[in-house]
Amino acid sequence: MTVFSPTDRTVSAGRAGPIDLPARELALTVHRGEHDDIDLTYGALGAHLAEHALVVDGPVHETYLVGPRDTASHDTDNRAAWRTEIGWPVFTTAT
Repeated sequence: MTVFSPTDRTVSAGRAGPIDLPARELALTVHRGEHDDIDLTYGALGAHLAEHALVVDGPVHETYLVGPRDTASHDTDNRAAWRTEIGWPVFTTAT
């Protein structure tokens, strides 16, 4: 797993260390709700991109727009409110 955390300084600890990611065009979708079925959202996005020959190599990104830290309140956890943005690298003609 790679965890992306933008920083303006070099951070190294144990096996953790910095990597540089090139600028990429991403196809985006948002998964709504808990992550038990997030694979279905990945599958729908991946199938669409493959059908249109847009898939390229590179890491897929997840950005947690709304998650447990945002919805947990005392003994309740509103997982239906979670929002996870999925960004998949795609072919582009832009330079």
